[in-house]
Amino acid sequence: MKKLISVALAGTLALSLAACGSSASSSAAESTAPAESEAASTSEAASEETTDLAGTTLKVAASPTPHAEILNAAKDILAEQGITLEVVEFSDYVQPNLVTESGEVDANYFQHTPYLESFNEENGTHLVSVGAIHYEPFGIYPGKSNDLENIADGATIAVPNDTTNEARALQLLAAQGIITVRDGAGLTATVNDIEENPHNVKIEEIEAAQLPRTVADVDFAVINGNYAMEAGFSVGTDALAIEDASSEAAQTYANVLVVKEGNENDPAIQALYAALTSDTIKDFINNTYDGAVVPIF
Repeated sequence: MKKLISVALAGTLALSLAACGSSASSSAAESTAPAESEAASTSEAASEETTDLAGTTLKVAASPTPHAEILNAAKDILAEQGITLEVVEFSDYVQPNLVTESGEVDANYFQHTPYLESFNEENGTHLVSVGAIHYEPFGIYPGKSNDLENIADGATIAVPNDTTNEARALQLLAAQGIITVRDGAGLTATVNDIEENPHNVKIEEIEAAQLPRTVADVDFAVINGNYAMEAGFSVGTDALAIEDASSEAAQTYANVLVVKEGNENDPAIQALYAALTSDTIKDFINNTYDGAVVPIF
């Protein structure tokens, strides 16, 4: 009898506590049911989201070298997740952005952020960076001289004559202690921003694409990575110095994966970015381009 009374009292107490803990609408069991249902729905949604990547096709616009080559190297990584990557090559710098804006492709990979921002402003497009992948470093190449540490007084150094590239060249020379550049000049620096020139070097401003042809006529030439590669120079073995990955220029002019605004967090796009910044792709870049293309992740 005592046991029965105890059981009855325990049951009454449990009912009383349930009533006190409930809202005005229902019991505790009813209250927890939606939460359990919501958790189940969230779990199912997450499972469906992961499953949905299987059978996904991503179209990405890219320049042939090195961008399309890097993308092709990432195909197997994405295939493991059920994603098919189609690379659409373009030789110009306008169409890749236009087809990304229109939705003909899902993303593009060919440009750095300053170009992207300028393109958006001039064309009314709504493109954003997903993240940086690589940069193509400027290098100082030998001409009539090959010793930067013992640079001759009055040595001639050729640099690109356009504003952006000239600034990068001057900053690279400054990083080697050859000149000093006015604080704050950054990537808008010109020869007028040179504050100290202890070796009295003469800066010759030459069209960027022509720089590889001038090396025999100057002591040194500061050349864009792509033009150096096209001319057959090895950035890894021929350049006397290159831009560091932590430099302002490398960070600013890193090439980025780009999508239309609103798509940057799409799971398939994030999977693509993860593949492009994987150790597999880092090794591919380092083993393929001999320093002319440098991972920035």
